[in-house]
Amino acid sequence: MRGMDFQLTEQQELIRKEVATLARSFSLDYWLEKDRKAEYPTDWMRAFAQAGWLGMIIPEAYGGSGLGVTEATLMLHEVCAAGAGTSGASPIHFYLFPPLPVIKHGSEDLKRRYLPRIATGEIVMSFGVTEPNAGTDTSRIQTRAELHGDRFVVNGRKVWNTNAQHATHTLLLARTSPRDAARPFAGLTLFFTEFDRAKITVREIEKLGRAAVDSNEIFIDGLEIPTANVVGEVGRGFYHLLDSLNPERIFTGVEAVGIGRAALERAVQYAKDRVVFDRPIGQNQAIAHPLALAWAKLESAEVMCLKAAWLFDSGRPCGAEANTAKLLAAEAGFEACDAALQTHGGYGYAKEFHVERLWREIRLYKIAPVSQQMVLNYLSEHVLGLPKSY
Repeated sequence: MRGMDFQLTEQQELIRKEVATLARSFSLDYWLEKDRKAEYPTDWMRAFAQAGWLGMIIPEAYGGSGLGVTEATLMLHEVCAAGAGTSGASPIHFYLFPPLPVIKHGSEDLKRRYLPRIATGEIVMSFGVTEPNAGTDTSRIQTRAELHGDRFVVNGRKVWNTNAQHATHTLLLARTSPRDAARPFAGLTLFFTEFDRAKITVREIEKLGRAAVDSNEIFIDGLEIPTANVVGEVGRGFYHLLDSLNPERIFTGVEAVGIGRAALERAVQYAKDRVVFDRPIGQNQAIAHPLALAWAKLESAEVMCLKAAWLFDSGRPCGAEANTAKLLAAEAGFEACDAALQTHGGYGYAKEFHVERLWREIRLYKIAPVSQQMVLNYLSEHVLGLPKSY
């Protein structure tokens, strides 16, 4: 997408088509069962790995496709529009944004050791930034990494670690020097390292949705990380991490759009088929208008996601756009799922109609990876120039 050119390239059209075909070869009943059994979608991940989709943003020199955030955005949209929800999208998007700091700031040695194995899906990633006592204020994380000779020793805890039950490796942020009030984000270091279960205790968190993909609290006790596994510079980890935060917002935004579309597709079909008072319920404006409005809002949010992705791939600032994409998409996606559930009436509450799972899963996007309120704080301060409120 160049400038105001909204035409997808031939390659981008092909990505949409091929991913949609692969994603839709897994039925909605498959996802219902994964959710019911809280079972990781291993065969789904194997199918995406074999088709080469997991290495999408890994440079070609390291065994990937070397494509951009735009292509990854199109892929995640099709995954979610197929009805896979966060159960199918979350394990895939961990191959897309956690490697970005390694690609951009990692040493040649680090890239050679890990990127090819990420591209094939051999590495399963966990992402360790959030902590129980820090939340959104990343500068106050308490996990410490102390240098002893040629290695760092890490102690602390993290929360909301996705994939930690299955992870082989983790991207981990820790304090390597004390917090300085004048420069609160300095002194944080980013590591990419093996998920050593002898030194990391994992406790699963039972949660509202996406039971198939685990979320966890982890306790790190004496984890040893060689200095060769530092991503970029010691003490500059937060700034290296920023390169993956905007893409993460774009990815979660477009996932929300896709999930909204999957729910809308089911609701529209139901509104055509369901006859009450001798007419299809879709003939009633009280049913039709919320679905039409949901479509319009999803369409608008998707354009914002693609604009933010285009800016990122063009090397331009995209903070405002990436945050806006996530903000609008989370709202539009949730409203679409809610309208879809309402359209189904009592059946919307039944698992066999699938919308209740999408409704539960999409609620996460108003909270993560950044809350709607923090997005509005960002826009107030950085776009409108209003005084900071916190």
